[in-house]
Amino acid sequence: MHRVCFQLQVRPDRIEEYVERHAAVWPDMLRSLAEHGWHNYSLFLRDDGLLIGYVETPSIEDAVAGMAATDVNARWQAEMAELFEDLGDARPDTGFVQLREVFHLEDQLGRLDGTTTGK
Repeated sequence: MHRVCFQLQVRPDRIEEYVERHAAVWPDMLRSLAEHGWHNYSLFLRDDGLLIGYVETPSIEDAVAGMAATDVNARWQAEMAELFEDLGDARPDTGFVQLREVFHLEDQLGRLDGTTTGK
């Protein structure tokens, strides 16, 4: 599994709506995410709208592509797009900035004792 962290910016005037929509994500969307390799997926939101996402997946490219092929994702992304800043022509699920991982405790501990955990 690869660990992927990404960043987006929610419009400050739409933060409460963003939070409300994620309190009750459509069941079909939840199932589709799981089916397409989005595991241990979390979103973290700062008060100014900075959104950080984290997901574990065999391939972020395959996970994004798998979701892009679903009708439920097209509907969800269309509804969510207006809540974000700086997307240009991209959808939220393709307009995020992926962050580089520079430290993972278990990886370094594994190297110390000769075991491997992994990205």
